[in-house]
Amino acid sequence: MKKTELFRTSQSWDGVQLPDYPAGRPELVSVKIEIPAGQKLSWHDHPVINFGILAEGELTIVSQDGSERTFHKGEAIVEMVGTVHRGENRGTKPVVLYMFYLARKGEPISVEHPEVEKD
Repeated sequence: MKKTELFRTSQSWDGVQLPDYPAGRPELVSVKIEIPAGQKLSWHDHPVINFGILAEGELTIVSQDGSERTFHKGEAIVEMVGTVHRGENRGTKPVVLYMFYLARKGEPISVEHPEVEKD
């Protein structure tokens, strides 16, 4: 058996401390996200702690304030909580991302922000 810890952190990718867990019964949500080459996701934020593994491609996450980080195949991503951002596939191959959300029953895992200026 081989066991490799991918990460252990209490901060999102931008160095911000993650919030405390909310009270209440948890609802764990797992989502497979596929982003074609050249596509940008809409501006959004996550009200819940979430993390994932980039299974294919390269993904750049851009914060509304302009900070960004590019993740590569096999890397773990600890997402921002409560900060408006979006993912961008600037590469030539599709992105496949497996995300895991630590929510409460009925709580949204993502909130769209159409008021943020578009490209």
